[in-house]
Amino acid sequence: MDSSWQEWTAADAAEWIVAPAADDDKYSRGVLGVVAGSPEYPGAAVLAVEAAHRAGLGMVRYTGPRAVRTAVLARRPETVTSPGRVQAWLVGSGIDPGRRSFMVLGDLQGALASRQPVVLDAGALDLVGTHTAPTVITPHVRELAALLASREIETSVAQVREAPAEWALRAAGELGVAVLLKGAVTHICDPDGDRYTVTARTHWLASAGTGDVLGGILGALVATHHQRLTTDAEALSALAATAAWVHGEAARRATEAVDGGPVTALDIASAVPRVIGALLAY
Repeated sequence: MDSSWQEWTAADAAEWIVAPAADDDKYSRGVLGVVAGSPEYPGAAVLAVEAAHRAGLGMVRYTGPRAVRTAVLARRPETVTSPGRVQAWLVGSGIDPGRRSFMVLGDLQGALASRQPVVLDAGALDLVGTHTAPTVITPHVRELAALLASREIETSVAQVREAPAEWALRAAGELGVAVLLKGAVTHICDPDGDRYTVTARTHWLASAGTGDVLGGILGALVATHHQRLTTDAEALSALAATAAWVHGEAARRATEAVDGGPVTALDIASAVPRVIGALLAY
């Protein structure tokens, strides 16, 4: 691509939404493994799993603390909590990197060692570069500044906020992964030169839990396209842009449903199927 950034549209997103065919089963549709949530932030796992299911994949396998697992199953009883086949991973949402137990760290490292495509969020961002699987990271401004500083790249929250496009590109190049830098304008890029933006459809998105919903949507899309990613890792950037667009459109629809009023992360997740349906009919 050239040096400009492409604003991702409904038409672009529609190309990455796949409906199940007559010969599909839950495995061909994609199985997402989720390592997320903690006793401190159990809702992150609930929201991520909820959004993944609603984005249209075959199965979600959840790994996490027993109390969080109970909360996930109470909301989404179709979630599988036993080990088994996984074709993509979402890891880190709702996990404090400074309070990871030995067991949680083992779960995270096991997911990364599987060599399946992975979405790295929040409490797993520091593990980027410890594995070779196709990877997309999903930091907000503060997380990206901290991640780069931990790699001895001099920057600050203010600098990243002032020039998000520049720092997203820097991170993609330095870390060798696709980057989805969240914000009012989300920047998605990768080391191969793909550069996309998604402008927020509503600023009610700036609330707790919405990032976990985005992670679930993206994880589902990555799992759905697991076969393509075996030969085309660059597709991660397009999938990330699609997830950001679906997330923003779901937020817009949710806030319209309450006459422009505030919405919660769960409201946004609940609106995702209608967005997916509209894209399938595009």
